[in-house]
Amino acid sequence: MNKKRFTVTSALLYANGPLHIGHIAGAYLPADIFVRYQKLKGNDVAFICGSDEHGAAITLQSKKDGVSPQEIVDKYHNINKAAFKDFGIDFSIYHRTSDKLHHETAQEFFKNLDEKQVFTKNTSPQFYDKENNQFLADRYINGECPKCNAEGAYGDQCEKCGSTLSPNELINPKSTLSGNTPIKKETTHWYLPMQNHEEWLKDWIENGKLEGKIHHDSKLWRSQVLGQCKSWIDGGLKARAMTRDLNWGVKVPIKGGDGKVLYVWLDAPIGYISATKQWAKDSGENWEDYWKNEDTELVHFIGKDNIVFHCIMFPIILKAHGDYILPTNVPANSFLNLEGEKLSTSRNWAIWLHEYIKDFKGQEDALRYALCATAPESKDTDFTWKDFQARNNNELVAIFGNFINRVVVLTNKYWEGVVPERGDLEDYDKEVLDLLKNFPSKIGYSIEKYRFREALQELMNLARLGNKYLADTEPWKLKKTDEKRTETIMNIALQIAASLSILSEPFLPFSSKKLKEMLNISDLNWEDASKNNLKGKSKINKANLLFPKIEDETIEIQILKLNS
Repeated sequence: MNKKRFTVTSALLYANGPLHIGHIAGAYLPADIFVRYQKLKGNDVAFICGSDEHGAAITLQSKKDGVSPQEIVDKYHNINKAAFKDFGIDFSIYHRTSDKLHHETAQEFFKNLDEKQVFTKNTSPQFYDKENNQFLADRYINGECPKCNAEGAYGDQCEKCGSTLSPNELINPKSTLSGNTPIKKETTHWYLPMQNHEEWLKDWIENGKLEGKIHHDSKLWRSQVLGQCKSWIDGGLKARAMTRDLNWGVKVPIKGGDGKVLYVWLDAPIGYISATKQWAKDSGENWEDYWKNEDTELVHFIGKDNIVFHCIMFPIILKAHGDYILPTNVPANSFLNLEGEKLSTSRNWAIWLHEYIKDFKGQEDALRYALCATAPESKDTDFTWKDFQARNNNELVAIFGNFINRVVVLTNKYWEGVVPERGDLEDYDKEVLDLLKNFPSKIGYSIEKYRFREALQELMNLARLGNKYLADTEPWKLKKTDEKRTETIMNIALQIAASLSILSEPFLPFSSKKLKEMLNISDLNWEDASKNNLKGKSKINKANLLFPKIEDETIEIQILKLNS
């Protein structure tokens, strides 16, 4: 088997607040499932993420809290890094854009592009707050959205309808610093003339072709990604300022750049590269293999609000630099709503990951399962506490957990934990074993197509197969009359359990580990799931509860907490 190399990125998390379940469902859990699967296949993966620590929202938060921007980013970087780890999101590195290496990498990129005359330099009137004596970056201006007429849209985006905006499009703009109507004042910035790249972008996005050669299969890209990109390109791309008048961020490293920093959407994606450099340095790898080698597949996991930056702006920058590979897929998710309403950090309408981990200790997989089962892969979906409880109790406990418990308990009861030898096979046994052999390729096929909900459903179908096999053969009755037949049935049931321990790892890593410990197996790869992994006469351990039931009272507490 040829080993593949992947660079997988999850959107850098903005370090001005804690992680919530919408973040996890959008860009982090799908990436973690994909990465764990690729590693089980024996592939080489760098899984890259970190904190996005620049931009106006950080400085706004620091003014509001009366602390320095560095204090804000330090606080949330540490909270979020710990929450990711506790939830089993297994990054190769969780870096940060305030790091010196990142500043150097981003400045080198800017200088390279400037020397190649990729940018244009323009002086134009920009919004300025007279009271605070400062130019207003996008997030320092809000007003009415020109697309949906919602109040409070920012100068770069409306959070109600998700439209990407520019400050000049806002109706009745106000400074978020003073609340006053800003004036216009001239300032100079470096612009990326995106319109110069329309032709190759269109061919690359719509046909998967780059410079006349097939680069990727565009049919594997999600329709919402292709649709959003097509809308942008068909509407005519425009020049976008790549610098801002701010004092927090990566300083513009060339003449005339005093008092200016790189635009956060130039700075942040370069953070994937600087993070890879740091990881490679720490682990003795060559970072260029992961960003400059055409045999490497680059995959960006993001939410739909970041599509334009990862599919248009960042690819322009990478290609203009000249040495870098472009993404082969950008599987962007839609949004996860909560109890029928849009998640809102300002209204505290969210389930915060670090709080869930504290309230549901040892039940990380219950949330991983529910978020994958309701993943917003093609449209916005809704998370409710009642559905979470039902999925845990009716699926994880009643189907998966029930099968494992029966198999492990019966093996310990009848043979003191010794795996029975397999005897002659009946037609039904052969049929079940044939079905079992197909599950690794079926689940793997769905994961490789970025259809994680479908893959999870197939995993549960394997647990259903195990339950059906036991219900049909009734080994607990047969034991009294036909010992040999019972041994064969239980050997096959144990092989199903072993396969579940492997195939569940991308989705339910904590439970997979527990199950492998119960079955006394380790060091198995994805393909092993179609083989016999428990030899006759080997010994398994006693049963442990894989998935605790979640009671009504526990859910009521969470609903009250959310509504308080």
